[in-house]
Amino acid sequence: MRYSVLSFDLDGTLVDTAAEIAEAVNRTLAEFDVPRQDEERITRHIGHGARHTLLRVLADLLLADPQQADRLRPDTVLPRWEAHYGALAGRQAKPYPGCAQMLRALRLGGVRLACLTNKEHRHAQQVLQRCGLGSAFDFVLGGDSLPQRKPDPATLRHVLAALGGQPQRAAHVGDSRIDIETARAAGAQAWAVPWGYDGGAPLLEARPDQVFDSLPDIAEHVLGVNRAWIAAAATA
Repeated sequence: MRYSVLSFDLDGTLVDTAAEIAEAVNRTLAEFDVPRQDEERITRHIGHGARHTLLRVLADLLLADPQQADRLRPDTVLPRWEAHYGALAGRQAKPYPGCAQMLRALRLGGVRLACLTNKEHRHAQQVLQRCGLGSAFDFVLGGDSLPQRKPDPATLRHVLAALGGQPQRAAHVGDSRIDIETARAAGAQAWAVPWGYDGGAPLLEARPDQVFDSLPDIAEHVLGVNRAWIAAAATA
């Protein structure tokens, strides 16, 4: 088997978390008398970690109205964000079709699996647990687990070291330029899915090595099996 380790981004790749992130942002802003923001506007800032998403939304608000600076201080707003997102993480999240089946098939096929996300580790673990994916991975690396975060290749190199993998036998799967740059810089295959959150930078412009139209397609490609085998593996 060519691939011994596969690494996956979380938000927008394995799980749709946009609604709960947007809701946590809006519940936080409501405490500071800020009107609800459009979910699409919030979603375009997903990719660098949940805290970063809020900070980018705050930056947009302050750019539009600098007079809100005293009221929307990050050191005041962020603790409320942590409370709201801690309560919501994973509650509205929805794994994309075939997610659990793909992960199960890959593990049964002998592939070691990692979740490499810029979401804070505690929130990532909470999303995985609540989505029924808590035991799907051999290793989870969050955006606050190391001094670096994606697209720094040190993140994927750390994953490979933890799992005993080599770049030439590994791939990282994501939904954005951040993930493509991470994989490429670390010497692994850069794979992508065409849904998710591209941060306003079209995914195909980053020229991923391969784009998969569904998550089970990844298992088929790596293991050389058909969809019936994947379905059977999911219930084994």
